[in-house]
Amino acid sequence: MRILIVIYDNNSYISWFPQGLAYIASVCRNAGHEVIIYNQDVYHWPESHLLNLLNREKFDVVAVSVVGGYYQYRKLLKISEAINNAKYRPFYMIGGHGPAPEPEYFLKKTKADVVVIGEGEITVLEILEAIKGERELSSIEGIAYLENGKCIQTPRRKLISDIDKIPFPAYDLFPMDHYTLLRMPHIENSERCMPVLSGRGCTFKCNFCYRMDPGFRARSAENIIEEIELLKKDYNVSYIVFSDELLMSSVERTIELCDKFMKAKLNVKWSCNGRLNYAKPEVLKLMKEAGCVFINYGIESMDQQILNVMNKGLTVKQIYDGIENTLKVGISPGCNIIFGNIGETEEALKLGVDFLLNYDDHSQMRTIRPVTPYPGSPLYYYAIEKGLLKDCEDFYENKHLNSDLLSVNFTNLSDEDFHKALFEANKQLIDNYFNAQRKKVIDKAKKLYFEKDVTFRGFRQT
Repeated sequence: MRILIVIYDNNSYISWFPQGLAYIASVCRNAGHEVIIYNQDVYHWPESHLLNLLNREKFDVVAVSVVGGYYQYRKLLKISEAINNAKYRPFYMIGGHGPAPEPEYFLKKTKADVVVIGEGEITVLEILEAIKGERELSSIEGIAYLENGKCIQTPRRKLISDIDKIPFPAYDLFPMDHYTLLRMPHIENSERCMPVLSGRGCTFKCNFCYRMDPGFRARSAENIIEEIELLKKDYNVSYIVFSDELLMSSVERTIELCDKFMKAKLNVKWSCNGRLNYAKPEVLKLMKEAGCVFINYGIESMDQQILNVMNKGLTVKQIYDGIENTLKVGISPGCNIIFGNIGETEEALKLGVDFLLNYDDHSQMRTIRPVTPYPGSPLYYYAIEKGLLKDCEDFYENKHLNSDLLSVNFTNLSDEDFHKALFEANKQLIDNYFNAQRKKVIDKAKKLYFEKDVTFRGFRQT
């Protein structure tokens, strides 16, 4: 079958590599299907371009995947309109964390033929069999579809237990010279970068998280190393972003990965998402030796009561100790804080700002966003139960208009006072970041003119 995979335009200068769809492309191709990637993200084509393509060429299937963002939702509706108006409209499937929690709503809004819920590698192949008439849609686990206007949702598919068996993403189908331009903390201009998944899932259950699949499944170190070696050899990649939710899933696993990275002599820089519970000096020292330069931590709040409300599984002491340990070994910490969880106050926001200012090494600009109750998260169902949100349509059409604006107010502040407090907080953080950048440039100028620094490469940014 001929499959068109649409990578939506996220309005980014450099795009994040679409890992999920690249895995789907790989399994489809391995099953003997022809896969064509439509890179709206790279070329910024309008939806009329996609419509013209579908009017000219025949595809059996078109697939789109989106996360649960305000921008992604509206982009999906535009792409869906183009697909549904096409002269040769293919079978249309959608997936990702956006549609999966509320499939009936998305089926009716997009007029898609099926929603893939959860991991898609096996599910998609079975859908292709159904399109060919080899099985019924009703026999496929992990999907939803409309039948006579009624939403049919099949039982959830069991998770793939051995994720080492999933083939690597189909890198060769994508414009890798674009994706390897991704910039991350402490990357050199000459270095090429790619994200890699070290595992799937997370062992924690924060109330704002809209992840659908329970638990954590790790790839073996050998499997990860094999993929990194491929990226080095074929695309000259020298910086890896471990993009899964939690590379630091335990002390033992982190140590094992670092040991094996060093034994394999990978010789790459890398960054990852981590947990401050596991940010122990001996672990971080090993991570540094293995090439880690940046760890992105989900802190979320510096108020212990709010951390408990979030079900974060962290203490304020663990946060302080973990960030100090990280800085001591020479790794930059990414400190993520959100504001506005149930009962959170301006005092909690101030604690977060003070922390960020105190521990900022200026490797990234950090701002604070309001918490958003994405469909599928415990916070979403809490908002509906308390009458703060009606349903999925209310969330996407009325409430979630921008990720930096309040969608649902769980605090005792008025919406106006909430945004005022967030503005003042972010103004401090933005001023701090750009003052540090200004100082850096002036220090370079001093070194150039008074120390005759011949390594200086100009004041320009590119």
